Amino acid sequence: MTNYRAGDLERQYSRLDVHEDFFINYGFVTDRVFQLMHPRRSEAPWSVMRARHVKGLLEFIRVRGPVHPREVDDHFSLGTVTNYWGGSSNATTHLLDAMHYRGLLRVVRREAGIRIYGLSEHAPRGLNVRERRERLDALVDVVVNVYAPLPAASLSYAVRRLRYAVPQWTDQITGALERARQRFAHARVGGVDWYWPAGEQPGAVEPDETVRFLAPFDPVVWDRRRFELLWDWAYRFEAYTPVSKRQWGYYALPLLWRDRIIGWANASVAGRKMTVDAGYVAGRAPRDRRFRLALADERARLCRFLGLAD
Repeated sequence: MTNYRAGDLERQYSRLDVHEDFFINYGFVTDRVFQLMHPRRSEAPWSVMRARHVKGLLEFIRVRGPVHPREVDDHFSLGTVTNYWGGSSNATTHLLDAMHYRGLLRVVRREAGIRIYGLSEHAPRGLNVRERRERLDALVDVVVNVYAPLPAASLSYAVRRLRYAVPQWTDQITGALERARQRFAHARVGGVDWYWPAGEQPGAVEPDETVRFLAPFDPVVWDRRRFELLWDWAYRFEAYTPVSKRQWGYYALPLLWRDRIIGWANASVAGRKMTVDAGYVAGRAPRDRRFRLALADERARLCRFLGLAD
């Protein structure tokens, strides 16, 4: 995105046609995708006590307006719960997250990184079989448009993650996957079946000389299976790996040049000065002046993105 700066999305979020929500990953989705997923129903019903808390919290927000989790905690004092990792989490935060996931609340903005929640009310509406299929197929299209081309195993993995986006239709995802295999363009290359949107022509555009530092969860990087098939090396996100066992770095950014990911970069900031250390799969940087110039350009773009002096 041209001229995007760190924090722009958070600053402008309330004016944009986007929502924080869970799709096949947690992040931001357009209003169209949001509407395709909701109203979202979970298979597990609330317990009697949890349902009472949910009702009280909805009424509290209806009267109060958008709230910070601290306000909710001060009012309800729900204590702590055991989280996914076996530790303790604030029960208020846990409940707000659950209500957000089920579509009862939405994130209206963030303050210092903390989600501020407001009501998100959906008119109940029953969908017939054809409408459910159309919605699921539309969500599959979003997945493939973001992540294609996809090897068959990755297509199956990504589409099946829609069980988090629409848990109410989990039993219909296998059918959506079968329809996807029929309608998307595909080819068998090197013994692997690949899929992409019909009408697209992979390889039709010549790569330019640009260098890009890619985020660990960039669509180009997210599918590690495809990553290894295309570039023949295994990238790993190592933020949670003990320092002594890291191979690439705490937050290593895959380094794309032309149409190849040839290495990784670790960026660090001290004061207002950024340092970029790059590593290369081949053991050294390309001996090409165009690469050196493109690498310098990308470093300058990252500085501007972070508001730092180049």
